[in-house]
Amino acid sequence: MDDRFAHESIPRLIISLSTPAIAAQIINALYNVVDRMYIGRMPDVGTTALTGVGLTFPIIMIISAFAALVGFGGAPLASIKMGEGNKDGAEKLLGNCFSMLVIVSVVLTVLLYVIKEPILIMFGASPDTLPYANDYLGVYLLGTISVQIALGLNQFISAQGFAKTAMITVCVGAGLNIALDPLFIFVFDMGVKGAAWATIISQTVSTLWVLWFVTGKKTLLKLRVKNMPLERTVILSAMALGLSPFIMQSTESLVQIAFNKSLAYYGGDLYVGAVVILTSVMQFFMMPIMGFAQGSQPIIGYNYGSGDHGRVKSAIGYCVLFCAAFGALLWCITIFFPQIPISLFTDDPQLMALTMKAMRLFFLGMIVFGFQMAFQNIFIALGQAKISMFVAVLRKLILLIPLVLILPLFIRPQTFAVFLAEPISDVASALTCTLLFLFKVKKLLNAPKKETEN
Repeated sequence: MDDRFAHESIPRLIISLSTPAIAAQIINALYNVVDRMYIGRMPDVGTTALTGVGLTFPIIMIISAFAALVGFGGAPLASIKMGEGNKDGAEKLLGNCFSMLVIVSVVLTVLLYVIKEPILIMFGASPDTLPYANDYLGVYLLGTISVQIALGLNQFISAQGFAKTAMITVCVGAGLNIALDPLFIFVFDMGVKGAAWATIISQTVSTLWVLWFVTGKKTLLKLRVKNMPLERTVILSAMALGLSPFIMQSTESLVQIAFNKSLAYYGGDLYVGAVVILTSVMQFFMMPIMGFAQGSQPIIGYNYGSGDHGRVKSAIGYCVLFCAAFGALLWCITIFFPQIPISLFTDDPQLMALTMKAMRLFFLGMIVFGFQMAFQNIFIALGQAKISMFVAVLRKLILLIPLVLILPLFIRPQTFAVFLAEPISDVASALTCTLLFLFKVKKLLNAPKKETEN
């Protein structure tokens, strides 16, 4: 597998790694998206239940973000160490990250159970939507440890070049979830609780698959008990690099709070339902772009670690090209054919009409979104913790959330102003990331020695 990273054609290598990664990202998005598709069609209460379950999305993103903090930070460092020929160091990262994922999952489960209802109310739950949100989240939290291990350790499988195996991890769980959802929701009449049970059962099966692989014979990096005791320098270096994807995912909850609270205030539950659909589509459409970017990470990291900057530059170029092209394609779908993705979530005429109108505005900046995603993941692959963290903070915390709160004070109608915040932040952050990339990466790859930040 190492020989492939060092010698195989870059575009062929990226496609071979990113195609399974794209499939895995899309299928992974189906966990929450499929739940919402079925929930939105529950008789009589579908729209209210969909809005309620959508309010749990910020908490689910926080749980996933902690898996990213550990796994998405440790895996790129493992790729770099493999490029340096330091297999022991790479396995030490794997063992430490596993232990940290277990610890984090226990803490999150206990803490979120205690505060889940006040948080849901803070996120915009109304008396009508709170029962559905509370029921779904109460079951979902039981599977926190499965979510952490499945998402976190799967990155180490991808980092070794086993993209198809990493895809199977997601396919097994998502396929089971798709099968169990209608059974639990409609046949067993479990409603939103049934959707949550389907999800955690599926994630648990994925976790068992991941553990089987990383302790088996095919893996290059093996999960060993001797590497599980936490070492401060090892876990801190992984978490420093993981801060960027952590911030990117965890701040999704803050974005959701801002949207939910603003739209609930200016428009009511129907507008909250619309933004639940829009953010679900955004999550789903980000997956292919993330797949290309993450499929490129092991190639960039390995060759950067081995000092082959020519292959690093080539991999970066193709990564940006693929991400930008796919972003433009998805932009065309949302602008010219918005009814296609919206119809997957609801058949309520009023909700469809509102969401269709909002989608063309909300996704206006999607045409340049691929550049930001490519550059952010390239900085992670190169071990640039500080700059990747800034890029992650920029779009949501510095731009999007303030704009959601400020624009309605000056623009009418206020609901239009809330949706307008998304394209403005997308375009501004993409331009900023491009400038940072052109300055930093050129300097980095022309340096005599690599500058990996800790």
